[in-house]
Amino acid sequence: MRATIGLVSLLTLAASVVSAWAAPALPPHLDAAGLAEYRAYQEAPEHRAFAIAPGGAWGWSSGEATAAAAEAAALATCRRQTAQRCVTHGLDGRTVFDTAGWPRLWGPYADAATAARAGVGRASGRRLPDLAFKDAEGRSRRLSSLRGKVVLLHFWGAWCPPCRQEMPELQKLHAALAGRADVAFVLLQAREKFEVSRQWAARQGIALPLHDSGSTGEDDDGFRLAGGRTVRDREIAGRFPTTYVLDKRGLIVFAHVGPVHDWRQYEPFLRDAAERSGR
Repeated sequence: MRATIGLVSLLTLAASVVSAWAAPALPPHLDAAGLAEYRAYQEAPEHRAFAIAPGGAWGWSSGEATAAAAEAAALATCRRQTAQRCVTHGLDGRTVFDTAGWPRLWGPYADAATAARAGVGRASGRRLPDLAFKDAEGRSRRLSSLRGKVVLLHFWGAWCPPCRQEMPELQKLHAALAGRADVAFVLLQAREKFEVSRQWAARQGIALPLHDSGSTGEDDDGFRLAGGRTVRDREIAGRFPTTYVLDKRGLIVFAHVGPVHDWRQYEPFLRDAAERSGR
């Protein structure tokens, strides 16, 4: 009896290992809705393809005449949703995803001459306005002074439920990169006083580098700029939370409006930007 049980256990274990090995890897960065679409893609008729981009954009197609046509249609759908580069994850049920190349999709990074010509804006390859703020110790800072570092710039508020929800995950990403002096996190509160933000974070055990945007309260819809002017917060953050990643030359390489699904998945991207941008 013991030998039989042992044999059954070994067969069960072997079957589970084979099943896990055969199952296609889930696409990264997708939220629950995106994963549901991926499962629908898996059940769809051939020829079919599934495409993804950093930040969670996706697109898929099925019933095409050829695999190449399905891939082209999936990539086109993905591109309509994002300014990030889309790549093929699945093709006719096979995973064709380039895992090693995925964290490099924020590149190629601009050289010094290209960066010098960059204008102000919110799109990839542009510069944000030169924001002025204070660190937790009250020292004055400006966004342009952080060039030479990769900057994760995050706009949030303690009044914002999606902002509050993603803070623990953002803290995990910050902790994973704590040893890198060339990656900076700047969290700026919107439409509330800094003390309100700081007190909420302290109550929740959130230990992130909070910075003071200078907001005077809920009726203050501006961010301060170096030089004394202000800019409407909606000109930078369409809604809250909004996140930008700037390369070492201060150019936008990633932007996301709304909460991010699983911040830890962005660690390889930030490391790649820290290692390859600004050269």
